Amino acid sequence: MRHIIFGGDGFVGRHLAPKLLADGEEVVVADINKSDLPHYGKMRFVRCDVTDPASVAAVGIKSDDMVYNLSAKMLSPIQVRAKRHEFFWPVNYYGAEHIMLAMAKVDAPRLVHFTTDMIYGHTVVYPMTEEHPVGPLGEYGLSKLKTEELVEEWRTRGMRISLFRPRLIIGRGRLGILEKLFKLIDWNLPVPMIGSGKNPYQFISVFDCAEAARLAWKANVPNEAYNLGSLNPPPVRKLLGDLIRHAGSKSFLLPTPAWAVKRTLDLLDLVHMPLMDPEQYLIADEMCVLDVTKGKRDLGWVPQYRDGDMLIAAYSEYRAKKHGKAVAAPKHVPAE
Repeated sequence: MRHIIFGGDGFVGRHLAPKLLADGEEVVVADINKSDLPHYGKMRFVRCDVTDPASVAAVGIKSDDMVYNLSAKMLSPIQVRAKRHEFFWPVNYYGAEHIMLAMAKVDAPRLVHFTTDMIYGHTVVYPMTEEHPVGPLGEYGLSKLKTEELVEEWRTRGMRISLFRPRLIIGRGRLGILEKLFKLIDWNLPVPMIGSGKNPYQFISVFDCAEAARLAWKANVPNEAYNLGSLNPPPVRKLLGDLIRHAGSKSFLLPTPAWAVKRTLDLLDLVHMPLMDPEQYLIADEMCVLDVTKGKRDLGWVPQYRDGDMLIAAYSEYRAKKHGKAVAAPKHVPAE
């Protein structure tokens, strides 16, 4: 079988592609960028801009292909309010639409599509199952929610589409907003928390995301949505405290009144000086934990990486990069 990965040069795609190769599958990566990755010698690469329908069509999807859409604009780098719509929508919504239209033209029915847990917005029910009410708090989450509505339309026309809603994906090659945290720790400065830090914070490993996509293919692409998150996420203050101790830093955790911090960040966002995206800070003190039991039941997927280990691995990469050293591949750490 041939597997086409749109956005395959990105964070999840560069881990999914080797997995599929190891299964003996034919892989095509379609992306606007091409990094120096060793597995490109064993697969075909097609330069593709998903915002251009003709570019998507030129990839040459066939009816029996397995398609993955991993192309996306993320919350990092932070965008000013006035530019968020034009930043997120061309790739996140219209790119997804172009891929689904190209599939429909050749009767290719199978797609794995990544959205985000940001479609949920504020926590209403804890833990958050896939049936949690949706209410995105910004353009990123809204652009992803609208692609899920597209998915529902194409399912009624015969497509089989598995949706994945990951928490913050971390792993080798992505720092994003974590870089600000790591700088504070390196400079021995106080690390402010939005709220008391008693609420848990949940990551998901890039390796676990890639395995979820692979297992969806193996399970014949269920017409379902699946949360992706770690097991047993610790409270924020434990997560950050353990990192500070690991780093040997003199930093200390600084609890803050969440309402005051959020209003301050709202003001900075309003005057086009955002420190965080509202979709990040508005839920920072909430019990935002995804229930991932559905993925285990349907796909046999169980997350294999712990939040604290993932954060320390990301910090180690930051330090290595800062000092111009290569970082070793992270070790496999089973989940609790």
